[in-house]
Amino acid sequence: MSSFTLPTTLHDAHGRPLEYLRLAVTDRCNLRCFYCMPEEGIKYMPKHELLSYEEMLRLVEIMTHLGVRKVRLTGGEPFVRRDLVPFMERLAALPGLDDLSLTTNGVLTAPHVPTLARLGVKAVNLSLDTLDRQRFFEITRRDELPQVMRTFYALLDAGIQVKINAVVMDGRNIQDLVPLAELTRDLPVEVRFIEEMPFNGGSHVATPESLPWNHRRIRQHLEAHLGALVPAYTATGATADEYTIAGHQGRVGIIAAYSRTFCGTCNRLRLTAEGGIKTCLYDQGVLDLRAMLRGGATDQEIAQALSQAFYHRAANGFEAERLRPVHQLNFESMATIGG
Repeated sequence: MSSFTLPTTLHDAHGRPLEYLRLAVTDRCNLRCFYCMPEEGIKYMPKHELLSYEEMLRLVEIMTHLGVRKVRLTGGEPFVRRDLVPFMERLAALPGLDDLSLTTNGVLTAPHVPTLARLGVKAVNLSLDTLDRQRFFEITRRDELPQVMRTFYALLDAGIQVKINAVVMDGRNIQDLVPLAELTRDLPVEVRFIEEMPFNGGSHVATPESLPWNHRRIRQHLEAHLGALVPAYTATGATADEYTIAGHQGRVGIIAAYSRTFCGTCNRLRLTAEGGIKTCLYDQGVLDLRAMLRGGATDQEIAQALSQAFYHRAANGFEAERLRPVHQLNFESMATIGG
């Protein structure tokens, strides 16, 4: 690694620091969730077009010199990619990286939980939209709920912080919101309800009218059944508004992913599995790092390109969406964006 003359902490033009990288290790997934992709799946990238683990490791090391202290591995489903755990071991050993975490659907995760604990993984976000097996099958098009729950309890037993991510879908899992929130009564978990977004790989056309469950309505629904949601402290840059409920061990969170109320404190980048940088979930990609890596760019050149891309990012998700050359968000899948 060459020495850098760039600042050790980057800020964008709006004063927000770069501290957090969401790293997609694959675009492949073993589920076919309604809100993410069509039943037949999406067209996956050829293997040679995906970043290698060596390339990812080099990019993360560069980013730690620019202020990144937290990396969350996403996909697709991270455990679909072979040799993920050895890669995580190398990531965890990088100087300057303080927080390594993971988002997973839990289908393949349970056998790896002891290793995650050994590596010091601080938190796992578990995608789980229902506790009902039939509705799980209808949403994901796979009968894998027992495997997911096995992962859930294994993570709790290992002492790893668990955050459940539940996408709120009109007409599909509204009856599941309260049962999911009830998990926080007796368990030290956070259950986070996420506004559905239009990134579904062409599964259906999503509009503001077809996505009626915004963050306000979600909160009203939960309070009508569980009592007052009391705002709790959240760290700067957090996407979820967090709440406590009287008599509950855990917390409930609500993520205004489509309303985009948290953009003002965003401190993250996304690196897609094929090496694209997204400075906002809603932009169309602003930098091709794979081309730079395979074209012989130095670490310094990559760092300078990253700093420029981060500095010039949109003020919020609405601006990023307006600047897209192609505006049909539903053509993209969350599996290719990086969770």
